[in-house]
Amino acid sequence: MKSQARKLERVAVAQAPSDRPERYEVEQAVRTMIRWAGDDPERDGLRDTPDRVARAFEEYFTGYAQDPTEILQKTFEEIEGYDEMIVLRGVRFESHCEHHIAPIVGRAWVAYIPQGRVVGISKLARVVDIYAKRLQIQEKMTAQIANTINDVLKPQGVGVIIKATHHCMTTRGAHKPGTDLVTSRMLGVFRDNALTRQELLGLANSDD
Repeated sequence: MKSQARKLERVAVAQAPSDRPERYEVEQAVRTMIRWAGDDPERDGLRDTPDRVARAFEEYFTGYAQDPTEILQKTFEEIEGYDEMIVLRGVRFESHCEHHIAPIVGRAWVAYIPQGRVVGISKLARVVDIYAKRLQIQEKMTAQIANTINDVLKPQGVGVIIKATHHCMTTRGAHKPGTDLVTSRMLGVFRDNALTRQELLGLANSDD
């Protein structure tokens, strides 16, 4: 039931809402924000900024138009019985926090132990990107990546570790540069077997 609920949630998110604003409305909102900040959106340096911001948002949030489950559909079963850990280390990503729309910049370590089939490693990186290209909190993003891989590939286990810097904390608010947030999600053997979990944590820490 939980797996089906997550699938329906992903499909719903991927569909554009019927009340999505038109492009001109977005640009007008940017002009309003510029005026609110205290500047003139019609001066030379800012005249094209609303268009640039709209185009940037299209790039930042491409993940809403993509379904990560489709990315993982093509798998390979001729693996000669391989059943050891597969780890894609240090996948760089850029996201934005849903509280301040401030950048989140970090890296992800994605691991799974196959059960009869594997997926191309670039697909793991694409799953990270799809969830990153949405308004996020890091804890939710970590769980989404792990849950999706677990639901689609049905491996023996999945482990996801994310280390990221949050600009909502480093450039505003608390103003604590040099800090990062570390989150993890362990499923299957990564949760049940302490040695397997420790092996992944060691691989992630050795990559710092």
